[in-house]
Amino acid sequence: MAHPTIAVLERQLTSYRRLFWASAFSAFVLPVLFVLSIGVGVGGYVNANGGLDGMDYLSFIAPGVLASTAFQMAVGESTFPILGDFRWTRGFHAMRATPVGVRDMVGGGLLYIVFRVLVACLAFLLVAGLFGALHSWWTVVTPLVCGLLGAAVAAPVTAFSATIDNDNYFALLFRFGVIPSTLFAGVFFPVDQLPLLVRPVAYASPLWHGVELCRSATLGVAPTWPVALHVAYLLAWLVVGYLLATRAFRRKLEN
Repeated sequence: MAHPTIAVLERQLTSYRRLFWASAFSAFVLPVLFVLSIGVGVGGYVNANGGLDGMDYLSFIAPGVLASTAFQMAVGESTFPILGDFRWTRGFHAMRATPVGVRDMVGGGLLYIVFRVLVACLAFLLVAGLFGALHSWWTVVTPLVCGLLGAAVAAPVTAFSATIDNDNYFALLFRFGVIPSTLFAGVFFPVDQLPLLVRPVAYASPLWHGVELCRSATLGVAPTWPVALHVAYLLAWLVVGYLLATRAFRRKLEN
């Protein structure tokens, strides 16, 4: 018998196999269309005025969209699917009747999200490379960065999803968390163009740290902050989120 954590991962992958084509557009096609429309279309106007930070706009925005794709995919997979397994399909309650423990449920779920993020990132990098948006061999580390970013975001969101009983709370999460983070985390323009009072909001977002690492890797330049600091911040989100998620799962399943 496989390890319980791996068994949870296998269960998620089996379920995903039935939904692959339904999710292919948002996971693979939409980010590419976004890069083509914004990076190439809007980038034409930006480049005509000297580019952005001395580079063409497509090269600037591609790593941002890459990290943003990982961010949004992690949030999506740790909201409705988690709530659904507690309230609608009772999947976690069924697992509880087996040797699968709470840590296995959370750990297997996070591994599944990392797998989804890695596959989407590799497909995106292939297309970005064909359009000449990648400029360094350090690009090979971007899937690892996106995997870490996805787990760092998914862990606390999973904890949140395990504590609620109504999906209306997700509207608040997307409206006041996901959308502002995507807009102000340096995906579309440098954070240093924001007012001084707003910049700490961007720095607090794990997405900004993922964007900085991905952009530095694809351009072959040093990030704004030390790499170790960016990685440590994302790891802190992952560890705290994992602890919160296991506690929330345990309380939910004991009620």
